[in-house]
Amino acid sequence: MKSLAIAVLIALIATHVKALVLSTPSQNCSTFAQDFAQSVSSQNATIINSTLVPANSAAGNNYTFCKVYGQVAYAGNDTLNFQLYLPEIEMWSGRFMAVGNGGMAGTIDTANMIKQLNLGFAVAGGDSGHLASLNNNGGGAPGVYLPYMHSPAQLKTWIHNAISTFTPPARSLVSSYYSRPAGYSYYNGCSTGGAQGFALAQFHPELFDGIYAGSPGNWYSHLALSFLWNARKTLNESYIPQITLDAITSAVLEECDLLDGVKDGLIENPLKCSFDINTMACNASSTNTSLCLTAPQLEAAKSIYTGPTTTTTTTNGSEIYPGFSLGSESSWLQQEGSLADAFSIPILQNIVFNSLSYDFRDFDWDKDIGAVDEKVGAFIDEISPDLESFRNKGGKLLVTQGWADAYNAAIWPIQHLQDIEAFFNGDVSDFFNLFMVPGGGHCGQAEAFPQAPGTYHVVDALIKWVEREEKPESVVSTDEEGGSRLLCPWPQAATWLGGDIDVASSYVCENS
Repeated sequence: MKSLAIAVLIALIATHVKALVLSTPSQNCSTFAQDFAQSVSSQNATIINSTLVPANSAAGNNYTFCKVYGQVAYAGNDTLNFQLYLPEIEMWSGRFMAVGNGGMAGTIDTANMIKQLNLGFAVAGGDSGHLASLNNNGGGAPGVYLPYMHSPAQLKTWIHNAISTFTPPARSLVSSYYSRPAGYSYYNGCSTGGAQGFALAQFHPELFDGIYAGSPGNWYSHLALSFLWNARKTLNESYIPQITLDAITSAVLEECDLLDGVKDGLIENPLKCSFDINTMACNASSTNTSLCLTAPQLEAAKSIYTGPTTTTTTTNGSEIYPGFSLGSESSWLQQEGSLADAFSIPILQNIVFNSLSYDFRDFDWDKDIGAVDEKVGAFIDEISPDLESFRNKGGKLLVTQGWADAYNAAIWPIQHLQDIEAFFNGDVSDFFNLFMVPGGGHCGQAEAFPQAPGTYHVVDALIKWVEREEKPESVVSTDEEGGSRLLCPWPQAATWLGGDIDVASSYVCENS
């Protein structure tokens, strides 16, 4: 009996040692492909190579990790390239994170991958199923042919299916590498990545426990139309230069900054502001016309506040996409042409009208919306309020939106939240929370509001929500100088309690 017990003990020790060896990344990274290729072959995935990357503060990675390059085949001959970063076992939190893309994608967001790696995640990211190098280096421009926009499979994968294409094989590789699956799966994306987050909740609700979607362009087709609207409204003498945009914002702040009880150069809730843009009109006594608005500029500004609408009397000017908020004017410059050149016109020329010579000034705001919805929206929009499968599965969705976002009208995420609440007949904060950011820009700090910290600690909040069922009553934003602010779940806003206005603890979230 004694010899049998010793034999059993030796066997247990041998099994334990073998498990430790198998789960130590630095010992098997170089042979990753031969060790684990079979584990993802059934998922149409191939491991290209793997490299052990030492910790390097200059490069940004605090931990040594195994960098894996892979591909997933989809829709026949198309491929999606992805990378997977696997920290050493003692640095791994036991969690998986997927990251999204920005703009027209075509590349892997390795910068965000490094951020998530440093938080202890095994993290994966992909190129969204098409290559920037084959598509004008990832940017659109008038008169430029973009191959991926002529491929229905690539177009649909771009936002709807990109993350869901590489996540299953990436998670399989995580399980194989560490000899156990990740305990929880999270997603982190902003802008186009925010739209991809909504796509996951709508189309792939089973994949992630927690989703962060920042500055979400999930009504992408109509977001692009808003760029077109603003560009057309500011043509020629209607163009508003940056100095004038800054003057408008200064005037708005002068009137509305103190609405929240603290003079900090920010407006906590611009919807409470009643500034009248007509007060900025130039008149006979105006000595500096760069600080006031000419009649064409005034009409252009009003159009940007309103947002695109139809024009026929039968529809009574129905909204196509919401307009920009008071206090965001300093962020409008790109709305006056460059965003339309990069997104709206390429989409119209490559997809809707299939003509690279199409003139954007011919777009009909009544007759052409249906074609945009059918030919574009069906492939890249994620606006269904029916997130019941995601909610029933226990998923959590955390969204941030800056009030001074240079791309996305801040009102859109609020409207979409209201649509979701209407679908569920009431409060949805058990699984969906939106945090509006006073002075916040697109996916971070706005240039005009440096006092508004641009690092949002959403991952910590999401983990607590998913794993401890602690619903986020607030989120803290910080900057490199040590400043912090309190972000509140809509419709709440931060109320100053006294003390240092640049410290989050000086505020409390209350209904605004």
